[in-house]
Amino acid sequence: MVLTLLAVQAGLGSFLINVLIMSLVLMGAAYLLNGVVIEDFTRAIIVAIVLAILNATLGRFLDFVTTPLRWITLGLFSLVVDAVILMTAAYFLKGFTIKNFSWALLMAIFVAIANVFLHFS
Repeated sequence: MVLTLLAVQAGLGSFLINVLIMSLVLMGAAYLLNGVVIEDFTRAIIVAIVLAILNATLGRFLDFVTTPLRWITLGLFSLVVDAVILMTAAYFLKGFTIKNFSWALLMAIFVAIANVFLHFS
């Protein structure tokens, strides 16, 4: 898996691999967390793409607005921003539901751990 990630240069190929891996992470997290439901793997791919778009737009704005809070909490407030983005995606997408904010926060922790392995391996 790591060799596949290293073989693909930056561009569309690495984006597609990241989306597929994030889809697997989302499905795994939905399997482990009772408050998160993703209907099937196709829906997980759509959720991963929507999360990428939301992180590129709304996530950047929220990160900028909450910079002082992130400094005070030493970056932990970024998990709250990620949870808000997950709740936004769940609001707009059918087949992807999150019961409440605490489940979204736990899902954000799963996504953050996956991002560490995706971007630093």
